[in-house]
Amino acid sequence: MKKIFMFFASIVILAGGIGCIKDTTCKNKSVDSERAQMEAYATANGIAATSHSSGVYYEITNPGNSIKPSLSSTIFVNYVGKRMDGTQFDAGSTPAGGWVLSGLIQGWHIGLPLIGEGGSIKLIIPSSLAYGCEGVGPIAGNSVLYFDITLTDVQ
Repeated sequence: MKKIFMFFASIVILAGGIGCIKDTTCKNKSVDSERAQMEAYATANGIAATSHSSGVYYEITNPGNSIKPSLSSTIFVNYVGKRMDGTQFDAGSTPAGGWVLSGLIQGWHIGLPLIGEGGSIKLIIPSSLAYGCEGVGPIAGNSVLYFDITLTDVQ
């Protein structure tokens, strides 16, 4: 009798535990659901943004020269990254050795080839083209991001 009770108790505990398991899959927000937020940020911050077909908003403040990066290029930049509330989450320069553009967020894949070496661009990137629903470090999931980038070198 004791074994039967323990068996049923185990089943009840397992069934209760299964009901408490949370759905750990996250879902990226659509670009359309973030469009108003991106446009409001551009307006509030005096950014004369153009909308790229991907959903990235950009303003080229200096087109730079004719040497434009491809996804396989190693790039060197100075940049500032901010959340839509204006809080800066990162700023700096590329470390020695640079970054390969293909290893960076998709919004940079789209924006940086629009300028040449020495150029500058402002990017407002929908969350799905940044860090998605997962987020990373100080950047929460589904965060629209702003970057002010100067492309100092392309290799």
